[in-house]
Amino acid sequence: MIAVLVVMGLFIKVLEQFGMFEPVGGEDSVEDDFELSTVCHRPESMDKLQEQTKFTKKELQVLYRGFKNECPSGVVNEENFKNIYSQFFPQGDSSMYAHFLFEAFDTNKNGSVSFEDFVFGLSIILRGTINDRLNWAFNLYDLNKDGCITKEEMLDIMKSIYDMMGKYTYPTMQDDAPREHVESFFQKMDRNKDGVVTIEEFIESCKKDENIMQSMQLFDNVI
Repeated sequence: MIAVLVVMGLFIKVLEQFGMFEPVGGEDSVEDDFELSTVCHRPESMDKLQEQTKFTKKELQVLYRGFKNECPSGVVNEENFKNIYSQFFPQGDSSMYAHFLFEAFDTNKNGSVSFEDFVFGLSIILRGTINDRLNWAFNLYDLNKDGCITKEEMLDIMKSIYDMMGKYTYPTMQDDAPREHVESFFQKMDRNKDGVVTIEEFIESCKKDENIMQSMQLFDNVI
């Protein structure tokens, strides 16, 4: 289950780096940023985003300030997303993991992630139900979006995580560790032993794993 735990845990690290735990100044100043900033993409109004997500207006202000600091143009493409992510994990190669994560946030498949895309994804991760969060994680692992996770897809995910964490971790990770974790993942989740993991199997297995359930509770009070 390491992949589920790592994905959830990494979001807290990323949000910290984005400055999204920090309170912003005044409400009016951020409202002015929304209305007056010279950006390539102007986000929808806070009131509308508040209706469409599970964030309060003040929480959206915090998120917007952090997003704007990292993405002044109002959108981020995959290359910039990878560059931002590489700052969080300088000891490894985060490019492939960042690619997978970018694909998960780029729901419109237009090659860019806007503030709206970012907030909609975070709303699920931070404020969604357990099923919402697990569905989001499953979609991240289901690389070709065919409704099931294969060993090849999970191996790609695990390799990207190990590459990102770096080869100089302690204790040292063995080269065959990603494949071993994939085998463990499928042993626990592939209930009918047909070689793939369905969304039903994934959700059922995760809900029975106490460590995964506890890790998800960490997100309840992130911002």
